[in-house]
Amino acid sequence: MAPHPGRLRRALSTHWYAWAMVAPVVAVIGVIVGYPLVRGMYLSTTNADEANVERTIGVNHIPATYESVGLDNYRAILDDGVFWDRLTWTVVWTVSCVGLSFVIGLALANMLNRKLRGRSFYRMALILPWAVPAFVSVFTWRLLFNEKKGVLNKILAGGGIDAIPWLNDPTWAKISVITVNVWLGVPFMLVAMLGGLQSIPGELYEAAEMDGASAWQRFRHITLPGLRTVSSTVVLISAIWTFNMFPVIFLLTRGGPGDATEILVTYAYRLSFVVSPRDFAGSAAWGVLILLLLSLFAVVYRRALRKQGEVW
Repeated sequence: MAPHPGRLRRALSTHWYAWAMVAPVVAVIGVIVGYPLVRGMYLSTTNADEANVERTIGVNHIPATYESVGLDNYRAILDDGVFWDRLTWTVVWTVSCVGLSFVIGLALANMLNRKLRGRSFYRMALILPWAVPAFVSVFTWRLLFNEKKGVLNKILAGGGIDAIPWLNDPTWAKISVITVNVWLGVPFMLVAMLGGLQSIPGELYEAAEMDGASAWQRFRHITLPGLRTVSSTVVLISAIWTFNMFPVIFLLTRGGPGDATEILVTYAYRLSFVVSPRDFAGSAAWGVLILLLLSLFAVVYRRALRKQGEVW
């Protein structure tokens, strides 16, 4: 009697066409993402920096001389208060941006889900920030935040209010970067929430209204449960994006003033491309820690959703 083929062989024989279509994508992702990831993990266990990596100067080829140091880079990072300061601000930044974007996006989605004159125009206007390249939006906000010639301070001056050092004061700089990122993130939340609202059957609202339920009760017992699947997904995606939101911080404040707005990813960039000598091993270690933190967050978040009956 011939042995039964294994599960993998059955899947390959049954769905060979699908596997053939997916294989090129998997290969490209493996080259673009997989190799740099493995390389970064390896470098994080060495003492590689600008002075000892392989390089070519003119006609001279200098081989790499860095050595393995095990987990010393990780110990140094975790023992340094700089990491915990950056992590604290990164968490505050992520929670603030995601929370505000979600609340504002949900409120606007509820407004635009009703019948009102010019609804299509409002939808397009609110989605516009999503269509504009992020660096263009950030540079525009940078002009608005200019302490001497910015529009915002000119408006305040017209009301007799002193100019605010938006990007030169640590507290105001943090408020500024959060404001810009929320402005960029609201359209994504709006589109997702609007799609979720339109998937909720209207009969539920009609039945609740006939039973005497107030607007708040309908929102709490119909809208929020109906949006649970959509909201749980977009919150996770938005949290990961925001945690690694390099362009807003780098282009608006470059982590300043001082290091007040520096998040984990911008500090890793600074180690590898700004400081001298460039610390490739340290930057790689920071990158691996960022990956581990996000993976841990995703696992905990998924388990919390499963306890609530959500599966994805």
